[in-house]
Formats: sequence, C-alpha cells, structure tokens
Amino acid sequence: MTATVPPSVPPDTEPRQPTDRRTRKVAIIGSGPAGLTAALYTARANLEPIVFGGNVPYGQLMITTDVENYPGFPDGILGPELMDLFRRQAERFGAEIVERDVSRVDFSARAFGLWVGEDEYRADAVIVATGASALWLGLPSEEEFRGRGVSACATCDGFFFRDREIAVAGGGDTALEEALFLTRFASKVTMLVRRDEFRGSKIMQDRALAHPKIEVRWNSEVAEVRGGMTVDSLLLRDTASGEQTELPAQGLFVAIGYKPNTDLFLGQLELDERGYLRVQDETGSAIEGVFIAGDVHDHRYRQAVTAAGDGCKAAIDVERWLESVGEVAASTATNW
Repeated sequence: MTATVPPSVPPDTEPRQPTDRRTRKVAIIGSGPAGLTAALYTARANLEPIVFGGNVPYGQLMITTDVENYPGFPDGILGPELMDLFRRQAERFGAEIVERDVSRVDFSARAFGLWVGEDEYRADAVIVATGASALWLGLPSEEEFRGRGVSACATCDGFFFRDREIAVAGGGDTALEEALFLTRFASKVTMLVRRDEFRGSKIMQDRALAHPKIEVRWNSEVAEVRGGMTVDSLLLRDTASGEQTELPAQGLFVAIGYKPNTDLFLGQLELDERGYLRVQDETGSAIEGVFIAGDVHDHRYRQAVTAAGDGCKAAIDVERWLESVGEVAASTATNW
C-alpha cells in the first residue's frame, strides 16, 4: 500500500502560530535604553517580562555612530553595538523580546490588553518606554549624511566637531540651547532660522545673539546637504526671496524639536502641554499598574544614561507594586 504524502505548505501560507495568551506579570512597550534596562531588572526579579521592541527596535542609538558619553566605555562604542549589549544582557536573564509594534492598548482594566496586529497579549503591569523621535527636515540628503555630519543631538555628537564650522537649523529654545552648547567645541556656529525672529525664550535669544561664535542667518532654510564621505557645505534657501546660497559647514545639527511617541496612548494616559506623558511619583501614571520611563516623558535630558536610570526605577516600582497587590511574593533578592 502506498502512503499518502500530504502536500507541502508554501512558506507564505504556513498556518500562523497561536498567540501565547497567558497573562504576563510585566509587559514593556519600547526597547531603547529605558525599555531594555527595565527588562533587565524585571527579568532578574523573576517577573518574566515581555518586551515589544517595534519594527525599528532599540531606540535612537541605532542611528548614532560613536557613543562616547555612556559610562563604562572609555574608548567609546557604536550606538548599535551598545544596544545589542543591552538586548543580550536582558535576554540572558529571561526577557522575551518581540520585534513588532504594539498597535493598540487597553488600560481600562487589568489584566491590561496589548495588541500586535491580530495577536492579543495580557499583562498585570505595563512599562511604557516608547521614547521620543527627533523631528527632521525631510531632505533625502539629510538622511544620506545622518551620522556622517548630520545629527539631532549636540550633547551626543558635539565633541566630534571641535574647531569646525557647523550650522544649527531651528529657532526655538532647543536650537538656542544646542547652538550655545556647541560653541564649546566648534570654531563657528551658524544658526539657520526660517523666520525673521527666534521662537525661543528672551533670555536664550540674548545669550545667543551676544555670543561671539554664533552668527544668525534669518529667513534661511536648508535646501540640500552636500559633501563626500562627510558634510562639507549646505545649500541654503532664503524663505523670503527664494535665493539660494552655499554655506561652508562641516556639520549640521537639526534642532526643530522632538515628538514623543505617545499616539498609542491618546485617551488612555495623561499628556502634558508638550504632548509628553505625565508621571506621578517618579515613574507612575494615573492608572495603577501602568508605569512610564525614558524620553516619552523626559523632554529635558533626553540621554541614554538618564533613560536607563528611568528604566531601572520603573522596574523596581513595578516589582514593589505587584507585591503590594499580591501578584508576586515578597522579593528575597534585594540586590537586583
């Protein structure tokens, strides 16, 4: 008798694996420094966290070349390499990382609901660490030179422009702060302001206008970033006349603001006047069991090390909260 062989299923029509529908103790949304530090600490507390990293995971450090201001790396480290170490350390202690975006959440009742496409997950506690995204000019050439002379973080990258002429695009407080900071390194900082006035605070305007290293070009916007391996000039457009001129510059810092990644939580978590999530008592939200960490609430520091510190605090607060509501036994490991 001849055995019947079932037809093979093409890879693109293979049955979907069923969602793991067990309720997790902790779900973490975001996999930058805040999210992965929270994952490390909650994993070491035996809370078996699941981390939703997103389709472009591991935060803004993935588009940062040399990181020289993260403690413990005296010779510096590449941004993607640093985030890979974060991930590996969290996974070593049992954190599960799903590199997909959460498309919907329901914080109306516990266990909290999180959806990734059609897949539904449940968790007793949630840490929101979705971060913030720098706003860019939207130029193809800007993207081409990102990490090779174009940056959105003076604190991160200013050191690499010592004794060089650079430009800062923007006219608000962020741009004024970045320009003043960059004068510590650059030989000259040209501020490119699209209007004929600043939007920033009066005290910051006065400081910038009085600084000998800062020149302001009003009614100016970047039309194109030019260079070879790195940036060597900018094509500027006059927003009033349309006239174009070329500005020699070895770097461009885009400082037109940040957008916190909070769209997922509209109507569920409280936002401040800038659109960032509000925190209560360091890491809490208005909803018991939902905690907040990193740049999604921090519009002041926006550093990997401060985000990591936030993730640590949120993880400790989650463990203590779960213990207080009887979801986990009192921890015997106090050293984390």
